[in-house]
Amino acid sequence: MSAAALEFKDVTFSYPGGAPVLDRVCWQVPAGAFALLVGDTGSGKSTLLSLAKPEVARVGDLRGEVLVAGEDVRALPAARSAAEVGYVFQSPENQIVCDTVWHELAFGLENLGTPVDEMRRRIAETSYFFGIDEWARAETSTLSGGRKQLVALASVLAMRPSLLLLDEPTAQLDPIAERSFLHALFRVNRELGCTVVVATHAPRAMLDYATCAYRIEGGGVSEVADLRELADRPPLGLPEGGAVRTGGRGRAAAVRVDGAWFRYDRDDPWVLRGLDLAVGRGSVMALVGGNGCGKSTLLSVMARTCRLHRGRVRGEVARQALLPQDPRALLVADRVEDELMEWSRPAGYGSAAVADMLERLGISALAGCHPLDLSGGQQQLVALAKVALAAPDLLLLDEPTKGLDLASRRRAARLVRELRDRGCAVVMATHDLDFAEQVADIVTMLFDGEVASSAPTREFFEGNVYYRP
Repeated sequence: MSAAALEFKDVTFSYPGGAPVLDRVCWQVPAGAFALLVGDTGSGKSTLLSLAKPEVARVGDLRGEVLVAGEDVRALPAARSAAEVGYVFQSPENQIVCDTVWHELAFGLENLGTPVDEMRRRIAETSYFFGIDEWARAETSTLSGGRKQLVALASVLAMRPSLLLLDEPTAQLDPIAERSFLHALFRVNRELGCTVVVATHAPRAMLDYATCAYRIEGGGVSEVADLRELADRPPLGLPEGGAVRTGGRGRAAAVRVDGAWFRYDRDDPWVLRGLDLAVGRGSVMALVGGNGCGKSTLLSVMARTCRLHRGRVRGEVARQALLPQDPRALLVADRVEDELMEWSRPAGYGSAAVADMLERLGISALAGCHPLDLSGGQQQLVALAKVALAAPDLLLLDEPTKGLDLASRRRAARLVRELRDRGCAVVMATHDLDFAEQVADIVTMLFDGEVASSAPTREFFEGNVYYRP
């Protein structure tokens, strides 16, 4: 009998000074499996996967054995671990180290001493496989979050691991790119025999490819007996009266973008091409579209952190706040509670408002934690709480549900709706079409630097073939 591709034997893990996150976990993933790992935000999915890759494993007290193909990972030579166990982080910023896409794809192969001819062939094959050949020479700093995610995935697969561990790999991919990537991952799994383990809050799109699934809960791991239970698309459960409005048409604009032209460098292609858009006060607009279409750039333009080459941004709002794609950009304090108090003086709120916000987002237990010790989803909630406490008139959200489980997405949805009902204009760039459908008043699709379509939410999704929840 062949050894399991991945096995945890009586594994307990705790962070320094903390209670166990994993408690006597016994878990096996069969060789050749396409396995899903689900669980609530902060349940330990990322921690669990990282323990199979010593180079990125979390610092803490580990007891028990973690085996890859029957060998203890702590005894694997570094070169074998790098080549045989691939790991893709939840945030590509944690993974990308080179200045161009081509060099990023080559980085791991160079460190493994891959012959030049073979390295070039693998880079070419992998680039074609993921459709990144046309921007293989692009600078990684100029890429959208979704494209960065594709580069992170491709750079790992170029090393042809036998075990591939992925932490929320499709969180920043548009729906079409997600389907293409999952099909490519399916081919890697079936045709190359690579065992795939995916930690995800969105298992529904992966069920056609999965062979098994496991749930992490209360520090333990158990098998999901019937994959069909992961296929449901439960509603966010917004209260009555929170139905989608008419989209803010006729309302005064909180922000208006007129004839916007923007590119990051003089020799780069235009990201925005004469774009026009207005967002009414007291409305929620969802920006959708393919990776690299300009959603994040447009948010930066609205926030006036990017200066237009031509065109202008207008709007009279007292306060605005931007939640960037990487929430860590907002996290500067040593404790969550202190983090949320940072803007208290200019915004005019106190500790009682912070306690209430922590309670509403279900993160009261994190008040004394260091923000950078939290899971990606927990960091997202802390950052969302921080911008909401600022009581903005214009709130700009870039992938606000990234890393969030259903309960957290419901809390986020209620908070966004409450802000809207107070008169705040909310603009969110998102690939979470379920969230957009149930929260937004207007959905706007960007394409080729322009607004391709903008319509009330129900109308937008009823007439769409490819972009549907």
